[in-house]
Amino acid sequence: MVKRPLPAIPADAVLKRSAELDALDAILPFDRRDQLAEILTDDDVETLKHLASEGMGDNTLRALASDLAYLEAWAVAAIGTPLPWPAPESLLLKFVAHHLWDPIRRQSDPAHGMPAELAEHLKTRGLLRTDGPHAPATVRRRLTSWSILTRWRGLTGNFGTPSLKSALRLAVRATGRPRQRKSKKAVTGDVLAKLLATCNSDRPVDVRDRALLLLAFASGGRRRSEVAGLRVDDLIEEDPVPTDPKVADSPMLPCLSIHLGRTKTTTIEDDATVLLIGRPVVALRAWLTTAGIDSGAVFRKVDQWGNLTRRALTPQSVNLVLKTRAAQAGLDVTLYSAHGLRAGYLTEAANRGIPLSEAMQQSQHKSIAQAASYYNESERKMGRAARLIT
Repeated sequence: MVKRPLPAIPADAVLKRSAELDALDAILPFDRRDQLAEILTDDDVETLKHLASEGMGDNTLRALASDLAYLEAWAVAAIGTPLPWPAPESLLLKFVAHHLWDPIRRQSDPAHGMPAELAEHLKTRGLLRTDGPHAPATVRRRLTSWSILTRWRGLTGNFGTPSLKSALRLAVRATGRPRQRKSKKAVTGDVLAKLLATCNSDRPVDVRDRALLLLAFASGGRRRSEVAGLRVDDLIEEDPVPTDPKVADSPMLPCLSIHLGRTKTTTIEDDATVLLIGRPVVALRAWLTTAGIDSGAVFRKVDQWGNLTRRALTPQSVNLVLKTRAAQAGLDVTLYSAHGLRAGYLTEAANRGIPLSEAMQQSQHKSIAQAASYYNESERKMGRAARLIT
């Protein structure tokens, strides 16, 4: 049963929090500032400001703020109080029970899962958009955010208890929702060729998109946030390299290195670097020359009249570029997203017999298991086990 909402927050307190959130306006969505100010506590805002000052990545901080707002609103509706720090194990188990449940059992037991009144309350606030159980990945991400925020407050949480791990495992099985990849199909070499074929003119937008797609794929399948955040200072010219190092007098190819800085899996101190060789370098140079860019953001918005603006592309714009090109190539845009470039790079590397360790140096995957999944799938398709009857 949904507990009675907390007393309304004084208007001056909300305004004060809104002003403090202004300091994070480059990271947090401005149109949600007032909503966040109403949901988050003063301690929550201070935590976010501290994380920003510590150099937390923009995308990570944005996700933490969104998850924290949801958790706070859920806690008020579910238990009638703001989120306690650290959260007791019972509250973590309640969170799992409210978000991962068995749809079949719900038909005969309306009390199973999230109470209807609680769900309706969260929907009216624009925080809940699904009628069924949450995606397991969403629940895991919010629990991870909860754990991170707990540690940053100097507290020890209950996120590693056997009961929570068991409840999460059983609940995921009960939902019956298979894990969905961020892009239903990988952008492999053949798909990339179709996308590039739509960038076949010297118009600035075509020159830009050709460079963007080639760089994102060839540099290891860069995340859309990494592509959007790329700056000229991150590009380091290197000496040309031979097309085939094993062949004497092999033609030389242009080469540059890309300093990734802070990414989802690396920090600035890691000094992560990947290489760009050959055709992608040529395309990138052509874009920088066409656009007259010698500093600042590499990939920028081009308006409908072909004029270059100083505004850098957003991660969402990078995704839109890929989907626009997919539509122009006659592909089903619902099957592809920018993350398909990352999946496609590893899939293509596996298809071409490139060792996993070598591909991971370029993709900067930290998880061998995750990267190996693309190789395992490729080996299964090329193997004999599925060809007993053909």
